[in-house]
Amino acid sequence: MVAHALIIFREGSAMPLIDIHVLEGVFTDEEKARLIAETAKAFGTVAGKTMQDNTSVRIHEVKSGHWGGADAVWTTERALALKSGG
Repeated sequence: MVAHALIIFREGSAMPLIDIHVLEGVFTDEEKARLIAETAKAFGTVAGKTMQDNTSVRIHEVKSGHWGGADAVWTTERALALKSGG
């Protein structure tokens, strides 16, 4: 899982936008909703309640086999095995 934070400035105010990239099929809809809520709350613990209330979080699902690193192409199966390990 990779997260990127981007602050978008609009009309003189900042709206935090946090993007999270995960492999498709690893998280249920309920888990994704929890990731969104908990990520915004975590941001708010540092940035404050007003920023938390104006933070948006997006989850992008990447197709299995379309993401990787120098050592391997990552798959949903690999991510599910990592997830089941705790």
